[in-house]
Amino acid sequence: MTRRHRLSSWLEHLIPYAIGALLLVAIQRTGLRESINLLLYDLITELRPAPTPPSRPITLIGISEADVGALGWPLDDALLCQAIDRLETGGVAAIGLDLYRDKGVGTQQACLRQRASNPGSHLVSIFNVAAAIAPIPGTPVHRQAFNDLVLDPDSVVRRDLVHVAGQDAATVSLPLRLQELASGSTALRQAIESGKLAGPWLESIGWAGSAGGYGELDAAGFQQMLPFRSPGSFPSYSFRQLLMGAVPAKAIEGKIVLIGSTAPSLRDLFTVPHSRFRSGAEAMQMSGMEIHAQRILALRDLERLGRPAIVAVDPRWQELLLLLNVLLGVVLAEAIPHLRRSVLVVGLIEVGQIATLVALLWNGIWLGAIMPVAGLGVMAATGWLRRSAVNQRQRQEFQRLLGQTTSPAVAYQLWQQRESLLSDGRFEGRQLPVTVLFSDTCNFTTVSEQLKPAEVLDWLNRGMAIFVPAICNRGGMVNKFTGDGILAVFGAPVSAGEREDAVAAVAAAQAIQEGLVELNAQLRADGQPEMKLRIGLHSGDVLAGSMGSSERLEYAVIGDTVNCASRLESIDKTRQDNLCRVLASSTTKELVEGTVAAAPVPLIWQPWGNLHVKGRKEPLEIWELRDSAPAAAPASPSPGHPPG
Repeated sequence: MTRRHRLSSWLEHLIPYAIGALLLVAIQRTGLRESINLLLYDLITELRPAPTPPSRPITLIGISEADVGALGWPLDDALLCQAIDRLETGGVAAIGLDLYRDKGVGTQQACLRQRASNPGSHLVSIFNVAAAIAPIPGTPVHRQAFNDLVLDPDSVVRRDLVHVAGQDAATVSLPLRLQELASGSTALRQAIESGKLAGPWLESIGWAGSAGGYGELDAAGFQQMLPFRSPGSFPSYSFRQLLMGAVPAKAIEGKIVLIGSTAPSLRDLFTVPHSRFRSGAEAMQMSGMEIHAQRILALRDLERLGRPAIVAVDPRWQELLLLLNVLLGVVLAEAIPHLRRSVLVVGLIEVGQIATLVALLWNGIWLGAIMPVAGLGVMAATGWLRRSAVNQRQRQEFQRLLGQTTSPAVAYQLWQQRESLLSDGRFEGRQLPVTVLFSDTCNFTTVSEQLKPAEVLDWLNRGMAIFVPAICNRGGMVNKFTGDGILAVFGAPVSAGEREDAVAAVAAAQAIQEGLVELNAQLRADGQPEMKLRIGLHSGDVLAGSMGSSERLEYAVIGDTVNCASRLESIDKTRQDNLCRVLASSTTKELVEGTVAAAPVPLIWQPWGNLHVKGRKEPLEIWELRDSAPAAAPASPSPGHPPG
């Protein structure tokens, strides 16, 4: 082999893999990988929620639609004061008021400010810096908190902003502030700020991407994945139940109590992982108050474990796994001689890797699954395509030796049976039950006189671009192009079943009818003549096999069935009131109507009477398959007399 040939061989191997690598880069740069990773994450969260502790330290007081209807909105400060007094009297550990109240409501506004400023109060008041909403006036700094939730790009809450260091004394998250007030200790916050509790926190590293299955995210502050408990895991009561004293003492004493809205009209509901898999009666969003309760339990997990309950793996480890899988994909695609065996091995490894990554996530370790798995699959598929391209060249050479064919189905059978064909060089003749589709273009001579030769060919090809896929995509074989028409066969050389072949032929005719409507709209817009078509369908036996010499072989279908389909197409050419006239014999019609999957839409059949075909004793009963009901249907001939 010359140096030039060796270089060409190397390029032939490397260029496909370079394209595969570019595809992986494209997948990594788009939001597709993150979307799939997050969908898998949400599914596992739904299937395996974090365990809820037997002793639940949190109670929720929700302001429901019924509360809003009975008490009005916004709630009067006097009502909030009554609620706070009941909780304080009941020995609450901390009160999280998840309502903005920088401006008072009602005539007794001073009472709420007195409760907030009382040195012995357990009330935590929220603020929002971005919206310039202050806490309740008079609230001490150590009982102020921000209640912001972190939303992913798809507006789902999955992450928890535990803390933001380097801020003023008031800037502490609501869950952390409530936990500190209830426990009387700021040790967790100090451990976070000092680095003693090192996470691992969610992070984003430029070229490597973001932790877990994220592509790119704002990882400011100390963030962790939120280990969701099942929705409804916390004892919950309505605001009016609290006012009426209907909340049990054990639900208040020593507990963190959150007060917030649950009424949909108040718009404090958020999409969570569970929301994506529930619909109908189970459709749900989670209130901000309940999400804060989930965050408090996550803080307790963090303090108990010394790390987040869900560890999002460093993105650099994911990049390493991706690189290893890329190399493994290339090796498996090239080293295993048999293509099917290579596909099987790669498939088993892919399944094993996906199962491993799911198992890790199930146990609280989140590693983005899509890119490593895609790396193995894409590079292996690239190798298979490269090898297939080589096989294709060999296949084309083989077909050249045996003759040309117009059908992919015939080409496939030639290739599959190439060993036996080398001995006799042709298809053996067989009698097969088929459905024949014969088509012809109306008024072709008139159209050809209006256009230049090149324009005529282009005009015809625009039609063929619709007709041929309509046939081939339904298992048919375009056996011949008859000038401005087509001879197609359903059931040869490979049959799906006599009835199924008839159904496919009728479906192809319907697809041609529909395609002609769009085509003619385009032709009119281009100032070209409209195209009209006639189609004949008939089912029966044909003789199929190779005809010709060793220099030129053609797969041919001959017999009475072909002749009848041709006659159905050409009969009474003046009798046509639509773009595509489809005439079928009763044989085809009965086959179609005898199967369950007759058509995606009901078929409209219009009787045409009988046709006497030369060489046949029995006449053919003719039916027209309508694309739509005609405005004024032409009169049908009397049974027993040929139309026209």
